[in-house]
Amino acid sequence: MQRVAFHVFLLAHWHHIFFQTGCQASEFTLPVQGCIFTLKEYYRIFQVMRFAVEQINNSTAILPNVTLGYDIFDHCSDAENFPSLLQFFSQNGSIKVRTSYNMYQPKVIGFTGPLSSTESMTAAPLFMMDLIPMIGYAATSNAFSDKWKYPSFLRTVPSNREQIKLIIYIIQHFGWNWVAFIGSKDEYSENALKLFYSMIGKTNICLAYQELLTDSSKHNVTLYNINRMNINVIIVFTENFIQSAIQFKVQDKVWIASDAWSMDPNLSKLKGINKVGTIFGVTTKMITIPGFSEFVYKSQEQSDCAACDSNPDLLDQAFCNQDCENCTTLHAANIINQSPIYSFPVYAAIYAMANALHNALSCSETGCNKSQTIYPYMGLRVSLNFSLLGQYVTFDAENEPPASFTILLWRTDMKPVVFQTIGTYETQPVFNFTIYDEQIMWHKNRTVPFANCSAECKPGFVRKQDGLQRCCFQCVECGINYYANQTVDLYTCLKCQEDEWSTERSSACIKRSVEYLHFNEPLSIMIMVSATVFILLVITVSILFAYNYNTPVVRSAGGSMCFLMLGSLGLSSLSVFFYFGKPQPVDCALRNMLFIYFYTVCLACLGVRSFQIVCIFKMAAKFPKVHTWWVKHNGQWLVIIGITVVQTIICTVWMSVDRPMPQKDTESFRDKMLLNCDRQTMSFMPITLSFTWFLSFLCFCFSYMGTDLPKNYNEAKAITFSLLLFYVSWIVNFTTFLMSKDKYVQLVDAAAELFSAYGILFSYFLPKSYIIVFEPQKNTQEFFQSSIQSYTQTISRM
Repeated sequence: MQRVAFHVFLLAHWHHIFFQTGCQASEFTLPVQGCIFTLKEYYRIFQVMRFAVEQINNSTAILPNVTLGYDIFDHCSDAENFPSLLQFFSQNGSIKVRTSYNMYQPKVIGFTGPLSSTESMTAAPLFMMDLIPMIGYAATSNAFSDKWKYPSFLRTVPSNREQIKLIIYIIQHFGWNWVAFIGSKDEYSENALKLFYSMIGKTNICLAYQELLTDSSKHNVTLYNINRMNINVIIVFTENFIQSAIQFKVQDKVWIASDAWSMDPNLSKLKGINKVGTIFGVTTKMITIPGFSEFVYKSQEQSDCAACDSNPDLLDQAFCNQDCENCTTLHAANIINQSPIYSFPVYAAIYAMANALHNALSCSETGCNKSQTIYPYMGLRVSLNFSLLGQYVTFDAENEPPASFTILLWRTDMKPVVFQTIGTYETQPVFNFTIYDEQIMWHKNRTVPFANCSAECKPGFVRKQDGLQRCCFQCVECGINYYANQTVDLYTCLKCQEDEWSTERSSACIKRSVEYLHFNEPLSIMIMVSATVFILLVITVSILFAYNYNTPVVRSAGGSMCFLMLGSLGLSSLSVFFYFGKPQPVDCALRNMLFIYFYTVCLACLGVRSFQIVCIFKMAAKFPKVHTWWVKHNGQWLVIIGITVVQTIICTVWMSVDRPMPQKDTESFRDKMLLNCDRQTMSFMPITLSFTWFLSFLCFCFSYMGTDLPKNYNEAKAITFSLLLFYVSWIVNFTTFLMSKDKYVQLVDAAAELFSAYGILFSYFLPKSYIIVFEPQKNTQEFFQSSIQSYTQTISRM
């Protein structure tokens, strides 16, 4: 006869009690262990196991013609646990050292339990080395997820990782971030605390206080520290602490209970539980097991235990004793009314073992292959996915079940306390986290309690961390052109984009109005029309001078040099058109350079012309050789070429080293962005302007020296007027540039250039054009000769 045992760790305060059903063709034994709950709670777990075994034995759908049996033994201490455990590995009372475990058949091929993570961690290594399947129904420590250490460990309850995730979701849902974690010095609490601390690293939750309590811990000191730190949300993984909170009259806190005591009926009956505050609990999803109550009542009818019937208080003693060692059943109502948290996990664990055996024996509707030898590891090789009571029981690659939790609210305002479902958490088939806020009855003011280290900053403020905890901070306002966006960065004022602006304490930026000289603005049109008229005048005067080239007026004005002057004036006026529209690099390069360069050439011609007239009338007699050399070598052209070369070099270096570029000025106006060309960083522009101003000064000096020349050759008034207009327009330009940063400063710059060009055209060329057109009698050789003779006679009398 083949003997297979599923070891179900259901502590029930019996020492090595053996329960076994009658064996038919095959017999399989299930050991059961545990020792943490009260006797009634353990007895409920034991009855669920019995109910599952009897269902399987009476079923034709699973393990047909195969009968399961079970062994139960006590787990009151880790030290006394080993003799019972070793029985399952022994053969005839001894354990032999083996070189191979593949073909080894221990007394059991499967084991279920024990209850706590600490007890499971004690027993698990013995089963792991033989790859004996071990299914936990309450051991939630995340350490068992390590399949290198626990390769044959499975469980029917979610791990601590999923429970901690849910607790974090609850805290985040209500906007809390200042919490405490209280547990006991065991694997269950230690693992949960480690997980909680690691998982809040990427959240805004701060663990303000933590403590793992021992038997010598002073709970009043712990509660004092929690109150001193203004902590209003406490995560509790040990039920003893809530009793101390009641004893020391702690009030108006939020307690988040782990699954270990989230539905504890004894705690809910304590006097003062309604004053501690709001209690939330997280527990695995409650599944009603049909027929279980009837099974318990039927078992009760077979009991004749007078001791337990006459003294039910014996059932509540939470230590190992033999008060009811002869009882087979206890009060049915006491069993049924106990916490059902682990009922379905135990039920599912037994069915998981049965399904594994069903698959390993290749069972069908007609029966199982009983000739096949079953080894422990075979239970791990089969797929354990099955439907049970409308729930799909499955295991992932780490032999972990999907998480399915219920969020409870202790309605302490009711008598007796009601565990009200106010939320759910599931990871399969799709992730779902739901809390019904409208169903929550808060303990104070009927509003969500404040549970943060610092109050949230107002809009326009950012956090400045105060101390070591990131949840404690001061609020600092953001300055001009900065804003606070708490969804992006809680601790840094973000700078507005270049085309945006903001005031102090802003939570968003405002788009700047972009301003530049548009082509269609009235003032822009006026300047461009004026420049166009100027160019047409230049062309007209050039044609007029070309047509009358051999006349005395044209020759006295400079002859061919006039066309160079007119061409330079026309080209310099083109710079005006580069001031309008969005500035481009070519616009910034040409708007000043084009004017300065060609206007300098024009001034060079004007200065040379003035010097040449003075030289003819006043210096020819005194310095005949110099005058002869000047005439012979065309000295006027040499000077013009020299000045042009110098200005060309200066402008080339300027454009190569310090070329003006488009600029987005966001400093001058808070709400505007001016598009212009940057002139403040240009170091060569003053040099080129200084050279131009120097030439203008020479022109003025030469023209002043010729104030007493014949009227037809006297250009002093014309040049003085043109240079005066040049000086005034550029002084206004510089003054405006220093005093204002508006876009119309560029318009003043363009007008200054245009007025400078107009000054020379109006004062020098238009009077001569007037004579050519309207006073032709003055444009004769005789008229000019008479003027020269009059000047000569005047000089001779002096």
